Amino acid sequence: MQPAEWIRFIAQFAQLNRRQRQAGIALLCGNGPHDVTVTLLENATQARLGCPACQSCHLHRHGHAHGLQRYRCVSCGRTFNALTGTPLAHLRHKSLWLDYADCLLDSRSVRQAAQQLGLHRNTTFRWRHRFLSVAKTDRPHCLHGIAEADELYVLESEKGSRQMTRPARRRGGHAHQRGISNEQVCILVARDRTGQTLDFVTGKGALTKAQLHHSLLPVIDKDVLLVTDGHAAYLAFAREAGISHQAVNLRAGIRVRGAAHVQNVNAYHSRLRAWLRPFHGVATRYLPNYLGWRWILDARRIRSSETLLKATLGAFPHLTVT
Repeated sequence: MQPAEWIRFIAQFAQLNRRQRQAGIALLCGNGPHDVTVTLLENATQARLGCPACQSCHLHRHGHAHGLQRYRCVSCGRTFNALTGTPLAHLRHKSLWLDYADCLLDSRSVRQAAQQLGLHRNTTFRWRHRFLSVAKTDRPHCLHGIAEADELYVLESEKGSRQMTRPARRRGGHAHQRGISNEQVCILVARDRTGQTLDFVTGKGALTKAQLHHSLLPVIDKDVLLVTDGHAAYLAFAREAGISHQAVNLRAGIRVRGAAHVQNVNAYHSRLRAWLRPFHGVATRYLPNYLGWRWILDARRIRSSETLLKATLGAFPHLTVT
């Protein structure tokens, strides 16, 4: 390469993102992107490697396939690799997985990610839900102190369904009935003052006391102070569950009563709605995946593509959310 060409070449380095710089360093060290991804995956699963058929840890190496080390279980004779039984099993293009994880952390749409990686949009759609199926479970186990709860409603969507239960409507359409109805899906969000957040897709129509018992009761302390709006279901639930409850009458314009308010959970609602808007309607069956994706971004526990790829296999950050 001539000196002038070299100068022009290195001048482009400043335009590379972090992922591209790491890939360049790996190439200079003699390792391709595929090798870096495989090493990361096998290191993430090494500590809990076992036979997915009989759960035995008595195994030995059994050759390589598709760049991954294969193992053979001594007890049952099955062969497997580090990805067997995980959401990433049987997926191709391993060298692009870290780049796709960056797309998730940047909230890229299916088509944007496909264009950026040079893949078909069906592939990036399938990857989206494979990557999120386990990563979305990294949630708090319990809410403490003062916990706020409130519900929001999104239009029910059968996008992608082959057997629809109603006539199709235009993307981003509107409900035919005014107010809350079975055309809308309820999302219950509970958030304590430390920012730990849990959400539940409770189903179509208005929130009920039974749904609160099923969703909220297992994840809140008995000594928690539950702060909600004036919905009657919360009052009945708190009385039966024996927990402290305080309501703010939002319809009367009362938003704050001392330390009692639902502004934190409502702010989360606002961020969630704004984030969902560019997707132009989320299929209801995939809604839990999107809620988990939003929590990943909002909690900022997963900040790098490497950490997200490990979380896809169930290897979450060491900091435990409680």
